[in-house]
Amino acid sequence: MQIYDIAVVGGGPAGIMASIRAAELGKRVILIERNDSIGRKLLLTGGTRCNFTNVASLDTFIDKFGKQGNFLRPAFSKFFNQDLISFFQSHGLTSKLEDNGKVFPAANSARSVVDVLDKCLSAAKVAIFYEARLEDIESDKGFFRLRLGNKKSVEAKRVILATGGASYKSTGSTGDGFRIAQKLGHTVIKIMPALVPLETAEAWVKELQGLSLKARLVFEGGKRKIVSGEGEILFTHFGVSGPLVLDLSGAVAPLLEEHKKVRLFVDLKPDLKSEGLEKKLLDAFRRDGDKKIKNVLRLFLPPKLIAVFLHLLSLDPNKTTSQVTQKERRSIVNLTKSLPLTVIGSLPLEAAMVTAGGISTKEINPRTMESGLIPGLYFAGEIIEGCAPSGGYNLQQAFSTGYLAGENSAG
Repeated sequence: MQIYDIAVVGGGPAGIMASIRAAELGKRVILIERNDSIGRKLLLTGGTRCNFTNVASLDTFIDKFGKQGNFLRPAFSKFFNQDLISFFQSHGLTSKLEDNGKVFPAANSARSVVDVLDKCLSAAKVAIFYEARLEDIESDKGFFRLRLGNKKSVEAKRVILATGGASYKSTGSTGDGFRIAQKLGHTVIKIMPALVPLETAEAWVKELQGLSLKARLVFEGGKRKIVSGEGEILFTHFGVSGPLVLDLSGAVAPLLEEHKKVRLFVDLKPDLKSEGLEKKLLDAFRRDGDKKIKNVLRLFLPPKLIAVFLHLLSLDPNKTTSQVTQKERRSIVNLTKSLPLTVIGSLPLEAAMVTAGGISTKEINPRTMESGLIPGLYFAGEIIEGCAPSGGYNLQQAFSTGYLAGENSAG
């Protein structure tokens, strides 16, 4: 049986980049992919447009990954956003910059990214086993034996685990890497969904289904508070979603784990202070004193919200604005600035864009991505503990850690 220099498990961005880099350095590399093609999950990213990185600074990236940010500093320092943009450009893929620093392929197609990576693997002469699911890894006398399905096996001097997380199982991310790493002695920080919609207890939220608007959010669980910036929130039949919710869901998950319920307060007018909103409301009520409150509120709220507001405040929708008391007016302002919801859960891991948790970074050398427990074993991508909000940060992490693992495993 041929013994490869490096076996890479997982044909996502991390595994692909690791394979390409190691092969560029002259190593015999085999990429093991459980699907019949590479980049299955990559094709779904960015709404199938693939937001593959962000032009934000290194410090911003570090901050986006929170407690795990400093662990990623060496990987980002070695191969960062401009390096990735240049890599694709050198292979004929031009990119374009969109809002909030997001970088997409100019073709607006994730397929264009996967096609480039496929060609690079071929050019680097990386051997690929398709439809091969890793079942176990054994370490023996300086090399590894990877046992695959259908009684097949591969032997290699070094191994890079880039099997992804445990979300979007239909793409092949079934958490196999976590199970195998744990069997090899590694600690797996509890797996939880991130970048996932949240479920709320209130029945009236169904009436707002499909409503999207700018807001600011405050989550409260016990003594801890999470405050968002201004962004877009989307009401669904089960709760809330949208970029603002998705980006904070990873931080909310531990609060839910601890407290079971988390209070959410939605500021529906984040650009106005309470005093300013009350003045505008008072002016409108005085100007249109003979009009029904349900009609005047259209100047301030989307139609779907008006019925909910009036119900929550026990206000007669046919009451004229001249009949509204100061107390009632202030209650409208307070509700607008702090609409309360009770978060009771999230959609399951299967529906999450990203997996939070993973192989403990305390057991991985950040300068090489090599295991601190098993020499010759490396990790890359989403399998590693930690994640960031949407915006290209997580894909850059995959490409960067993949590059670093590929280079050091070839050293």
